[in-house]
Amino acid sequence: MDRYFCILEDDKICDRCGECEMCDLNPDKVCDNCGKCIEIDKEFEIIEIDEVIE
Repeated sequence: MDRYFCILEDDKICDRCGECEMCDLNPDKVCDNCGKCIEIDKEFEIIEIDEVIE
């Protein structure tokens, strides 16, 4: 079984708590990728991806 680290806490092993799937604007709601938390004031935005976990 592969162990992954938590994306919110670098030194914690992922225990599938689900905290990383919660909405940044409303912590009681699961994120639905609406994009309202991304400030868009330019013609385009850049989101940097530092790791892809399969």
